[in-house]
Amino acid sequence: MLAPTTSPQRRYDLDWLRVLAFGLLIFFHTGMFFVEWEWHIKNNVISEPMEWPMRFVSQWRMPLLFMISGAALYFALRRPRTGSFAGERVRRILLPLIFGMFVVVPPQIYFERLTQGHAYGYAEFYASVFAFEPYPAGSFSWHHLWYLAYLFVYSLVCLPLFRYWLREPGTRQLDRIIAFFARPGFVFLPAAWLLAGDLVLRPYFPDDTHALVDDWANHFKSLSLFVIGFGLVAQPAFISVVARQRWVSLGVGLCTVAVLYARYWLADWPGGLQGGELTLYRALAFLNGWSWLLTLLGFARTHLNFTNPALRYANEAVYPFYILHQTVIIVLAYPMIDWTMPVGVKFLLISLGTFGVCWLLYEGPIRRVAFLRPLFGLKARKDDRPEAMRQRLAA
Repeated sequence: MLAPTTSPQRRYDLDWLRVLAFGLLIFFHTGMFFVEWEWHIKNNVISEPMEWPMRFVSQWRMPLLFMISGAALYFALRRPRTGSFAGERVRRILLPLIFGMFVVVPPQIYFERLTQGHAYGYAEFYASVFAFEPYPAGSFSWHHLWYLAYLFVYSLVCLPLFRYWLREPGTRQLDRIIAFFARPGFVFLPAAWLLAGDLVLRPYFPDDTHALVDDWANHFKSLSLFVIGFGLVAQPAFISVVARQRWVSLGVGLCTVAVLYARYWLADWPGGLQGGELTLYRALAFLNGWSWLLTLLGFARTHLNFTNPALRYANEAVYPFYILHQTVIIVLAYPMIDWTMPVGVKFLLISLGTFGVCWLLYEGPIRRVAFLRPLFGLKARKDDRPEAMRQRLAA
């Protein structure tokens, strides 16, 4: 799903948002090195001001990716396919996930162990990965690649529903659902749905574990957004309403984020809220997050539904960048932990360095070496496909 979709009805606005969201992910995870929030390694100086923009971005960055992934599944189901859908998901999602868990993620755990006082070489550490003891006690984890695991499961779980919606009478059912939300102001109702699920499930699953099996509050939100993303492109009336109401969404987003900053985020992270105050905070947070999703989708639909060479290049590069970025961040940040340097300078060095290293790896071996492309979720080049190779041999 991370890979670009191909369809006569291709939505370039969603491609732009996809590139934006994954680009922001590099800056966000670089910021995690400098803030109090739990992460793998930490700078010697913690920056509270860096948390302020990260709180805003965290409201919508992953929800946006799940919505775009649901939209991508719509196009994937409509295009001709030579093999099974499940086989395609294995090649495009599960294979990069498995490769990442054994090759990309272990260095992150290794450098974290070094900060915890362990003193061993990488080869000795790497042997512990094959004990298959889950992180944090062990060294087996998918870390930031949890998104791929969830996306793979969601794609298979939702497949019967989405195929039903692509056929009669499922299409008529989806028409009625979209018509309901197309009424003035009703486009904000999904925020109430997300809030209700969170209020029910969050007391039992207080933290987003990203461990798949015990993450049901997160599943409710992410899976709901995945389904909404499918409807976003399955019925054009939905995105048309979102585009028309983009200024209203922007106003609601600005008002709610102002209240969140003034009442909660600039004072303290709202971890100690109780009762009605906690419910109010969650209501504001979900309305704020949903409003910014609508704002981004609406303005992108209006102004970004075009393509150019930069988008075409970034659309392919973004998947390898996503797989690599957190490991590159940690490798670059580890030797800087005790540097006496302003936080802002370190942040720029790490984030820009991460873009540079990921680009070099993508532009060098990943993009050009045939056997590496599928390991990073890329399709085989036309010249590397079996039929093309047979033709070259025959010639």
